[in-house]
Amino acid sequence: MGDPRGFLKYERKDPVRREVTERMHDWKDLYKPVPVEELKTQAHRCMDCGVPFCNGSTGCPVENLIPDWNDLVSKDRWKEALRSLHLTNNFPEFTGKLCPAPCEGACVLGLSDQAVTIRSIESSIIERGFHEGWVAPQIAEQKTGKKVAIVGSGPSGLAAAQQLVRWGHEVTLYERNDRIGGLLRYGIPDFKLEKSILDRRLNQMVEEGVLFKSGVEVGKDITLTDLKSQYDAVILTIGSERPRDLVIPGRNLPGIHFAMDYLVQQNRQNSGRSISEGRITAKGKRVVIIGGGDTGSDCLGTAHRQGCIEAHQFELMEKPPEFRDASTPWPLWPMKLRTSHAHEEGGARAFGVSTVEFKGDSDGVKSLKAIRLHDKSEFEMPVDLVLLAMGFVGPKPSVLDPNGKLALTPKGTIAVNQQFQTNIPKIFASGDAVRGQSLIVWAIADGRKMAQAVNQYLMENRD
Repeated sequence: MGDPRGFLKYERKDPVRREVTERMHDWKDLYKPVPVEELKTQAHRCMDCGVPFCNGSTGCPVENLIPDWNDLVSKDRWKEALRSLHLTNNFPEFTGKLCPAPCEGACVLGLSDQAVTIRSIESSIIERGFHEGWVAPQIAEQKTGKKVAIVGSGPSGLAAAQQLVRWGHEVTLYERNDRIGGLLRYGIPDFKLEKSILDRRLNQMVEEGVLFKSGVEVGKDITLTDLKSQYDAVILTIGSERPRDLVIPGRNLPGIHFAMDYLVQQNRQNSGRSISEGRITAKGKRVVIIGGGDTGSDCLGTAHRQGCIEAHQFELMEKPPEFRDASTPWPLWPMKLRTSHAHEEGGARAFGVSTVEFKGDSDGVKSLKAIRLHDKSEFEMPVDLVLLAMGFVGPKPSVLDPNGKLALTPKGTIAVNQQFQTNIPKIFASGDAVRGQSLIVWAIADGRKMAQAVNQYLMENRD
């Protein structure tokens, strides 16, 4: 390592978020750039730990070579660090901003001190790479003549597309929305991922040869059977978009929406798309967000920027402990209380709360009744907008597979074998459509592994 005793000399210093009073009035990135010297100092904290759990399957699903590029950053060898980073991860700019960093939970230094700022260093490496012009298209020298169709342009589909086109296959990626990116495009608020960051990577992929077809819904505009006849392999990376509902009295009142419907609208508006009807806004409203995860936090940050009067976030589970719980020992992802950027900006959190009824009239929801689970006490509060952010229960394969030929698992995800093959010949699947709702880093990892399996299948089935 650059300084084998660096972890003894330097304290962890997290990236600094922009002031709340500033960022609440725009949709720009939450964080200030980290000075280069500070990044080098933080990289020096990476220990010569012998067995780096951070880059194992527990810490990093894509198995990033974290100690390697930490060492290179500490020595100011940024271009080499970028090369090391790209060996395992197609899109470090996405994981560096959106991944909750299980690598930091598995950091050996975390046993006795605060973990290395791995995610911040990763994000800074790729930003330096784009700024310096080091991120260039990798165009295949030879073409295989094989054609692959990918349905869905989220991180798993994009990772598979980039790998396959670099190996010489002809790749066409279909997306039902008007722009490429899946939930990266319309599901993640701009303050967490500015869309220019997505676009620059998509531009690279176009130069590498990926053909993007947006505004095409497989199952309506073109059938799965058509794709099978036109391509040598078909990949399904359709995500896990069926939201978990809250079936209680009053659920159908106006003003109660799924979180993703709300977030997608705001992202469309930020991108210059007009919302002609059915606009969902928190402006001037009392908002309750049901669900305490990242999606709920995204809704909270969005509601603040839209100008809500007040906002409450309900979590069904009891309040987690301040520090790592014994139920999640190192190197597992620690169960502990986390405060997001949105919670810094305002709003109230309540844990151990179960909503049991909505009340209102034809004009909309007016109040809700809920129970505090720890003492079974009931309460009622006024509300004008309710956002359901309780996660997702599986993919939506019914449109592209109306006859139900595609085998599903008992939990409703697409069933595949170890080579990511479905029960239908030539059709593969990966990402949340197979795994269920999960992390972006798992989607990228699964897309890369599936691409290897598809490449092997194509090479073994040459004409």
